[in-house]
Amino acid sequence: MNYSIVVPFHNEEENLPELYRRLTRVMEDLDDDYELIFVDDGSNDQTHQLLREICQLDPQVVGVRLRRNFGQTAALAAGFDQAEGRIVVAMDGDLQHQPEDIPRFIEKLNEGFDVVSGWRKNRQDGFLRTFPSRVANQLMALASGVAIHDFGTTFKAYRHDVLERIPIYGQMHRFIPAMASVEGALIAEIPIEDKPRLKGRSHYGISRTFRVMFDILTIRFIVRYLSRPLHFFGGIGAAMIAISAVLAGWLLFKKLVWREAVFIENGPMLIFAAVTFLGGLQFLGFGLLGDLLARLYYAPQRRNIYNVARIYRSELTETFETERL
Repeated sequence: MNYSIVVPFHNEEENLPELYRRLTRVMEDLDDDYELIFVDDGSNDQTHQLLREICQLDPQVVGVRLRRNFGQTAALAAGFDQAEGRIVVAMDGDLQHQPEDIPRFIEKLNEGFDVVSGWRKNRQDGFLRTFPSRVANQLMALASGVAIHDFGTTFKAYRHDVLERIPIYGQMHRFIPAMASVEGALIAEIPIEDKPRLKGRSHYGISRTFRVMFDILTIRFIVRYLSRPLHFFGGIGAAMIAISAVLAGWLLFKKLVWREAVFIENGPMLIFAAVTFLGGLQFLGFGLLGDLLARLYYAPQRRNIYNVARIYRSELTETFETERL
């Protein structure tokens, strides 16, 4: 299987038939093996029934129904687990993403990239959604080190072997390019057409933008310190201990040289130095515990901390090994 198209749906009975027709037309024009994986994320309208009918009529459609509404990340993860294609394309089911853009994603992957992300360059969602989203995207780019403009869009294409190494949980689907960059993936971005929703109701509000801020902290830690948490917590702890040592040394100097009543005149500073020292010790402890957990995570599963793209050998070496066997 060359191509897998993964589409999560939640109460999209009005958009599902048209999206299916357009996807089928686009993929048949590519004249290659493909599958459409439609994930019903606990819809309470007729989405499930329509999906069931489509699957009965078209063997190239795989339907997945979740027991309840788990959210977009979980729906995408369920679709990725079912995907068998060498290239996996993910998109929304509300027809704001245009199936006709899929060949452009595939062309970009064929240039040698591992992940291609869509960029809604001219968004149609209005200022109250586009401005906070633009700020959040800039923060994500700074935190992850991946210079793309639009982390939030679902419309992305991946090589299947890249997806296999990326754990997807929480609301982390928007950070898959950042997670892939940790594995050394080559990432590109292409502008896509973004149209306003014509049917159905949007499931996202401005509150989602603010929840993303917490995810930014998570992705920053994962990208930089997942396998070495002591470098993160230890750095904070060492800085706090150094500050407390400077303050304590200054207070000791005043006590011994200037004969001041340190606790009476500088009581708040002395307490601050003591609390800062204890806080620094706690951060060092967090770092050590984090390192132990990282060791327990990587060692028993024998997980590699690297990702090999290709292995090159001389043809003479391969001939010698064949003859020896």
